[in-house]
Amino acid sequence: MHDDQVDMTTEIVATLIQEQFPQWSGKAIQPLSSTGTVNAIFRIGNDLSARFPLRLADAAEALAVLEQETKASAELAQVSRFPVPEPVALGKPGAGYPMPWSVQTWLPGTVASDADPSGSDAFAEDLAAFIAALRDAETRGRLFSGEGRGGVLAHHDDWMAKCFEESKGLLDVPRLRQVWSHFRELPRTGADVMSHGDLIPGNVLVAGDRLSGVLDTGGFGPADPALDLVSAWHLLQPGPREVLRRTLVCDDLEWERGKAWAFQQAMGVVWYYVESNPTMSTMGRRTLDRILEPME
Repeated sequence: MHDDQVDMTTEIVATLIQEQFPQWSGKAIQPLSSTGTVNAIFRIGNDLSARFPLRLADAAEALAVLEQETKASAELAQVSRFPVPEPVALGKPGAGYPMPWSVQTWLPGTVASDADPSGSDAFAEDLAAFIAALRDAETRGRLFSGEGRGGVLAHHDDWMAKCFEESKGLLDVPRLRQVWSHFRELPRTGADVMSHGDLIPGNVLVAGDRLSGVLDTGGFGPADPALDLVSAWHLLQPGPREVLRRTLVCDDLEWERGKAWAFQQAMGVVWYYVESNPTMSTMGRRTLDRILEPME
């Protein structure tokens, strides 16, 4: 998926575990097919999963990121009303793999990419309960870090310009430019709240038509209150989307900013993953369709 990707094999994982965590060396190792774009994931036995960063990075810098993600995941686990992976250990470079890696508890369930809950009001209510619990968590004076989504919409103009250029031939770029020109001007009113930051189908587990768990919790931190509303367009059809909005009591501006963050994310994944991760690219197209539909 990435030019600087480091490919992992079961043999490398087995060697790393044997050398660094021999207590798990008897457990079966199974690579997981995933729509994820950041980590290669391997299941270790029945109750653990190992995550290996895909993109080559300086080992010390990668360790700092993993340590921060571990801290954030542990903090989110304390406030979540739904099961989330809990950090277990950090591994070191070795066996030909040049970066640190992490081990978490394994959560059963089916990702929403594979079991579509988008038409379920009950799922929307669960999602709202998850978001509300995070919003209620203390920021302890922390503010948005400035990295990624969750700050000022207009700060993403350069990235969006690249997305529009790369999307020619894939999407109706002139129309999408107009949509962004509206979104980027939306004013920020609410103070930062604690947010998951990436509520896309691949990070949400379902059982039946209910939310059964949430993955990829290392980005938990303070951000625009509208950021987790991206889930309304990534995950829900119009009826359940209104259930989410009503349950969270979103005003018009916050709702529109949530739509703007979903738009910003979707524009990036359509072109970037069109060949390397079609599921992600298709998700982006579907999200854009949901955003544009009321504008027809």
